[in-house]
Amino acid sequence: MKCQLKTILTFFVQVGVACKWTYDSQHFLLESLDIISSSPSKIYHHALPFSPSLSWLHESYSPGLLREVKVVKGLPVRWGACSQILPFPNFLQALACWKDIAAVGLISGDIIILDVITGVCTSTLSRHTDSVEALTFSLDGTLLVSGSNDNTINLWDIQTGGVVRTFYGHTAWIWSVSISPDCTTIASGSGDTTICVWDLETGECNHIIRGHNSYVTSVGFSLKNSQLISASVDGAVHQWDAEGNQIGPAYPGYGVALSLDGTLFISWDQEVATVWNSDSGTIMAELHAANSIFQHCCFSPDGKSVACAAGEIIYVWDISSPDPCLVETFFGHTEAVTSLAFSSPSLLISTSDDKSVRFWEINSLSKSPVPSDLKPTPSTSFPIKSISLQAKDGIAISSDSDGVVKTWDILTGLREASFHTPVDINSWRDVCLIDGRLIVVWLMDEGICIWDVEKSELLQKIQISFDHSLSDLRISGDKSMVFFADEKSIQAWSVETGEAVGEVKLEQQPYLHSLLVDGSKIWVHFKDSPIQGWDFGIPGSPPISLSNISPEKSQLDFIDSTKEWNTGPSRIEDTVTGKEVFHLPKRYAEPLVSQWDGQYLVAGYESGEVMILDFTHMLPQ
Repeated sequence: MKCQLKTILTFFVQVGVACKWTYDSQHFLLESLDIISSSPSKIYHHALPFSPSLSWLHESYSPGLLREVKVVKGLPVRWGACSQILPFPNFLQALACWKDIAAVGLISGDIIILDVITGVCTSTLSRHTDSVEALTFSLDGTLLVSGSNDNTINLWDIQTGGVVRTFYGHTAWIWSVSISPDCTTIASGSGDTTICVWDLETGECNHIIRGHNSYVTSVGFSLKNSQLISASVDGAVHQWDAEGNQIGPAYPGYGVALSLDGTLFISWDQEVATVWNSDSGTIMAELHAANSIFQHCCFSPDGKSVACAAGEIIYVWDISSPDPCLVETFFGHTEAVTSLAFSSPSLLISTSDDKSVRFWEINSLSKSPVPSDLKPTPSTSFPIKSISLQAKDGIAISSDSDGVVKTWDILTGLREASFHTPVDINSWRDVCLIDGRLIVVWLMDEGICIWDVEKSELLQKIQISFDHSLSDLRISGDKSMVFFADEKSIQAWSVETGEAVGEVKLEQQPYLHSLLVDGSKIWVHFKDSPIQGWDFGIPGSPPISLSNISPEKSQLDFIDSTKEWNTGPSRIEDTVTGKEVFHLPKRYAEPLVSQWDGQYLVAGYESGEVMILDFTHMLPQ
């Protein structure tokens, strides 16, 4: 099945017809490959509903098919920039691309070969005994060079998957490798501060370059003249001739990457990435990103774009004009990016400490032929930090890490309104529509703030001391109170007056950030006992202890089955009965926040996307 899908996808990519049908179909197959290949019949109920709400596929096929679950989505009324997410069982350290082939180095020592079009693993290369830190393909794509923490370098034949030769000599881990354009020489940079230049045929070290004072982080051969360039933790970038002699002055930088034709190189030094002319040494561009420290950079194959990673964020600049401009900012990884590589001028691939590989389309939003939202969301969106469902009002409300509160229409998934608030990026918060007023509450150093979103007005400030990392808060289901929970107690205050309503002392340590509210009731999970709850809405009385939530009431939640490599689609389960309720694409496996109200399950994601699932016709009445 996957081979057939690959053939179809390859045709779409090669033809590249800019029409709705081909564009939608290509994206749909990429995002839904795991579900369709496991069971083709699931294409109707578990794949098509997740196509963007205004896409040609959704409009043409979904309405008559959604007999089980109705899917509406907040952000992507068109296809997003991240076309695929591949989870792995362990950490990813290195990445290299050649046309439609990608090699990924794992901390286990294995190397995974991927088909770039489908994301399918085509083979696994195993020989290293420690983490693979460096990878590079030969110019014709027939050979792969790998460097490892086991202090060795392997030369692989891609067709057979076998090791052609192993190179020994470094006394510390290998951080970077490169193969000369004529495939006669390999260069390697190591933690032993040296660069070794190897004869590919004999495996002998031709010479050792000792020009750096610390770990060598980057080495690369120039296609133009076979000269070598290197960078080190010592903060210097050097160019070398074929005999290992330094050419010209040193440049500043802790890392370096060459353009494919060798005319440009980019070095990065903390907060600045500088593009240089290789011949003249003149600066062609200086790239900056606010409050960002660059760790990885690379050129597109045509040399017109540069991608740089800073933490978990990826930036892409167009450097084809004298005035370079930032064209993309990609959010999605939840941990630091460990490597970057372009597969083509329009496709960027990244690996991360979050154990995933992501495929990013350059300028995907501007090229998409799918009609846009009437109130379009900017292409740069921030991770969702809180989500609230108000089905009676027909809306879902989200708050992102930039402090922006948005309301979404439950029936269409379109954004209705957007407001900026002063909520701190790391603050726990909740947001709700109360008596026609949009209210957000959040934790700050001085306590709890209650804010009127539309009026930009502080309503209440409740003084309380707490540990940010060990606390949480929620607006009550009846919208009258703010619940605050930490390791010691659960407290409630009136939203309207800020006065204390009640307090419960906790004898056990709770699982925070999983509070359940219903009316004036709140339930908390504990580590060593079942869920417990209290009702704070009894006038004149302290909170009343409640038994567990009724087992007759469904409690739907996301169960991630993508922790192990290639284990199939993720799912939603009824946590009361343990029954699988619904399958969904892997990209929706791990929302940052979610909420269930008995009919709708709403979730917010790192990408800034909000997804709403309607289970009206699926659950028992």
